[in-house]
Amino acid sequence: MNALYRFLMGLAILSVGFTHPARADDAATAYIVTYIEVMPAAKDHARGLVRKLGAASRKDDGNLRFEVLQRIGQPNHFAILETWKDKDAQVAHAAAAHTKEFREKLTPMLRSPYDERPHTGLSVGAPSTGKAGATAIYAVTHVDVVPTEKEKGIGFVKDLSEASRSDAGNIRFDALTQASRPNHMTVVETWKDQKSVDAHGVTEATKQFREKLSPLSGSLYDERLYKAIN
Repeated sequence: MNALYRFLMGLAILSVGFTHPARADDAATAYIVTYIEVMPAAKDHARGLVRKLGAASRKDDGNLRFEVLQRIGQPNHFAILETWKDKDAQVAHAAAAHTKEFREKLTPMLRSPYDERPHTGLSVGAPSTGKAGATAIYAVTHVDVVPTEKEKGIGFVKDLSEASRSDAGNIRFDALTQASRPNHMTVVETWKDQKSVDAHGVTEATKQFREKLSPLSGSLYDERLYKAIN
């Protein structure tokens, strides 16, 4: 009986381990979020450049994800979401000829400085099996909490991320921490369509998150919606 008990307990422990696998690449993975604002008259030219960069960069060694987005309602605003196997892969990409060419051609069109922000993973879900289609909406949100409330704010963002991944229509819900300012976070979401975005915005978890976060915020909750131009 004791031998059987030990055997069953061993299986239980193993099953827990397989149910909640650790992602070994989390600590090494490099995330970059870039905001681009060009002069309104240059939006179409910039769109072509950003799209070309995305196509070339997905072929770079160590690239795990490279999404290029155009802001809904403000078509002269773009965002780039990058995920790299490690920092070395990201550095190599930054030095690549196609990256340098992109930056050189884009610079004369810029209305504000090229805003590239390195991040680390805070709460990153497993890669989704769902595919973002033509109706998909991307939300990129900058979350800033006052330094003295950093840990509490981090907890709120993590809780929202974990709860939101099970919402209808969610394809991706990741929270990242800015490498240079750990009290600043970026929430990256992908939704099936606008209806899914709207439904998520009125869930109890989302409303409670916004209510709890507000007293800790160091700036406005900056949520921006985009469409992919991959």
